[in-house]
This record gives sequence, C-alpha cells and structure tokens, in this order.
Amino acid sequence: MKDKKNFKFDKRAEKYDEGFEGKKSEKFYELVTQNVEIETGMNVLDVGCGTGTILYRLSQKYDFNGYGIDVEEEMLKQAKEKCSGTDIRLCSCNDTPFDNGQFDVIIACMAYHHFPDKDDFSKEAARLLKQGGLLYIADPKLPLPIRKVLNTALEIHKVNGMVYTADEVAENFAGYGFERVYDKSDAYAQLICLKKK
Repeated sequence: MKDKKNFKFDKRAEKYDEGFEGKKSEKFYELVTQNVEIETGMNVLDVGCGTGTILYRLSQKYDFNGYGIDVEEEMLKQAKEKCSGTDIRLCSCNDTPFDNGQFDVIIACMAYHHFPDKDDFSKEAARLLKQGGLLYIADPKLPLPIRKVLNTALEIHKVNGMVYTADEVAENFAGYGFERVYDKSDAYAQLICLKKK
C-alpha cells in the first residue's frame, strides 16, 4: 500500500498570511490568543507553527520562552523573520529534540488534523509537557456531513488528514494521561484544552 502524502504549504509560504488560508485561520488565532494561559517565564511550544503567527501574537501579550517546530522549511523562514529570538526548528511533531517535561504549554493551531500519526503525537506531547501542563488543540469544527465527506476525500486521495470533533480529540489523548479541561468554538473553529495529569 502506498504511503499517504502530506499536504504541502511551502510554495505558498511567502503569501500565506495575506492569502485565503491566512485569513481563514484568523478565527483559530483569536481562539488561541484569547484563551491560552501563559505565565511569565514559561516554556511554550507551537507545534506546526507555520509562519509563526501564534508565537508572535502571544509574545505581544506575554513574556515567555517561545519554541516553534514545523516540517515546512519555507514556512519556518517566515516564522524566523517574524519571531526573532524564538527557538524555531525543522522537525516532525512526533520526534522532537526537546527534553522530557520541558514545556508548560503546547499549542497545535490548525495543524493537528494534518499530523500523520495522532498516537505518536499524543505520546510526544505527554513526554514534553510538565505535570499539570496544558495542551491546546485548535482545529476545524465541521458539521457531521461535511466532516465525513472531507475525511473520506482525504482517505481516497491518500492525503494525511482527519478532522475530529472535540470529543474525539479528547478521547485520542485520554490514553496518554490527558484530561479535558474545556473546549470553546467560534463558527468553524474549535479549541480543545487538555491537561497532563
């Protein structure tokens, strides 16, 4: 069986923020920046950081140690320009170079549905987070018929991707020591907050 393909963003990196995708991501950015809890000096990791928008916006509100990872080199170039002084690295979501318990907060904004192996990411997030650390997943919230059609199309075309409900996201992490704190939504965007027990 042929491996699934990853959805690629590198060709659109320079114009991502001003383009259709960047504008549609605004609701997700707002949900994260309005609800994430960060205290001074915390270590915060943005997984699938893209052009660095979340790290940049949070840095305007909080004083923290920012880290970002992504698999798209061109997106990371944009992130490094936008977030100078932030530790931005090229690596996958399930095999990172960071220490056990290094982070107080992990964020995955508009990235989780693209991750090829959700279980591997859950394990890695559990490894990276301190006890009591918070994990925020901001991803699409779609009605059941649309979600089924989209997920089926991604499967047929062998593209990595799967859109989940908040309940499904919480269930995906439950076996890795996470408990659901809350979820919020705005139109087509949802934010699920999980705590490492």
